[in-house]
Amino acid sequence: MKVDFHFHLEEGPYSFGWLQKTARALQNAPDESPIEYRSHTLPWIEEQTKRLQTRLAEGCFSERWMERYMAQGRQRGIERFGIVDHLYRFEEFREYYEKYVIIDDSELGRLQSYWLDRVRIGSIEEYLTAVRRMQKKGHPISVGVEADFFPGGEAELKALLDRYELDYVIGSVHFVDGWGFDNPEVQHLFEEKDLLELYRYGFEHVKQAARSGIFDIIAHLDNLKVFNYRPDEALLQGLYDDLAAALKEADVASEINTGLAYRYPVKEACPSPSLLAKLHAHGVPITLSSDAHFPDDIGTMLDEAAQLAWDTGYREIVYFRDRHRISVPLRE
Repeated sequence: MKVDFHFHLEEGPYSFGWLQKTARALQNAPDESPIEYRSHTLPWIEEQTKRLQTRLAEGCFSERWMERYMAQGRQRGIERFGIVDHLYRFEEFREYYEKYVIIDDSELGRLQSYWLDRVRIGSIEEYLTAVRRMQKKGHPISVGVEADFFPGGEAELKALLDRYELDYVIGSVHFVDGWGFDNPEVQHLFEEKDLLELYRYGFEHVKQAARSGIFDIIAHLDNLKVFNYRPDEALLQGLYDDLAAALKEADVASEINTGLAYRYPVKEACPSPSLLAKLHAHGVPITLSSDAHFPDDIGTMLDEAAQLAWDTGYREIVYFRDRHRISVPLRE
């Protein structure tokens, strides 16, 4: 069974680059009739601009925008969908992030404060209502959130999440001591680190997230490699083993997430094949995800991910509904 169980509706900051990606997604939408005008003529760009204006006016939680994900996904053979949004997009979680992310008057703090202010868009209720509307229409979609884990913030995060009815919760580590390490504007900070110790420290965060009891899935386990700052992987094997054992003990699933492979410099999915082998050896269940943020990216490289899972020894993958884990055959 083909699933994509970790994708997003969009993410700011709202730059010209974001606008260009949105226009590309509209142009590539499989549910749209082809524009009759010859491409790159004035009438063609006028028509594209109208479509873009409509998209912005309707918003990313519109039924039309979400239908694009469904149409693209079905075209790529996806049978079960799982949509999440980052908690930092929502006002209800503002204080949680401001407590644990560096937003002081340092260079890093000012940059991250600027970012947080621009990715936050409103209430989580709008998102949840929109996805539930899609569920009621019969789409095979589960609704969840992707929540950043911060050591010491477990009780606060659990209390916040308990307010909402969700099919699943993804836990992720994007910050180490308040530093958002996957932001390209601050990747130079990797050069100040002992990489082996950084990975050891980062994996401790991941293990704590698994043991917290908050999450159904722990996402992109080795996300620290995003900009290709990584120690010799032979030195990581013991850490991989401990990480896989912790996930198994906590009975938490993980994923093969292709997002880094097609969107970031490392050009490798999470986890690496070596880490995936450790997960399989310990019996950690997995799902598949594209980590798409635009509809034309949904399902990207999932065939390669499924083949890697099969070659590693997996015969089942999982998805979630009503906080229950469901196993399905990787191949029919």
